[in-house]
Amino acid sequence: MHKYNKIYYFIDDFDIDEIKKINKNISLIYRNYKKKYKIDLIKKIRDFCIREKRKFFISNNLKIAKKLKLDGVYIPSFERIKKFRNLNINKNFTIIGSAHNMAEIINKKEQGCSEIFVSPIFKKQKYKFNLGIKKFNLMTNSLDVKIIALGGINSSNYSRLKLTNCDGFAAINWIKKTGLK
Repeated sequence: MHKYNKIYYFIDDFDIDEIKKINKNISLIYRNYKKKYKIDLIKKIRDFCIREKRKFFISNNLKIAKKLKLDGVYIPSFERIKKFRNLNINKNFTIIGSAHNMAEIINKKEQGCSEIFVSPIFKKQKYKFNLGIKKFNLMTNSLDVKIIALGGINSSNYSRLKLTNCDGFAAINWIKKTGLK
């Protein structure tokens, strides 16, 4: 299995048993768009990640990420405002975000993202389209930020990531099933 420095796993709840099953090098991104963030829960996840030496990001809430001294913030593709750039933040704080097309990629760069999740790279049931390897590479080859592949990644297409210029990948179902140990 090819080694990537950047691997991310999205969670919308804190299931400690589930998280303990996955490789410790996999960073967590907490995104729960259905409920208001509960500070106590985020602190539990943060403290667990500190003990496990795992990076932890929260989606779309810079204020909480800074206040709780998380590793960074994840900006979803639908967030278009530019409030994240040129802020007084710790040099170890990372701004990451997702995009589905060139306009969104440009917006993520303007927001100050040092890593951009480009998706969906592979076919997924809930999406009508996917980029595929060629379009993914055309969109990302000239970018001066780290590129994270996202969308539809599984054991049958994982090896195809080597055909891209991605610096890592993010997944939910495949990591949940295998733990990528």
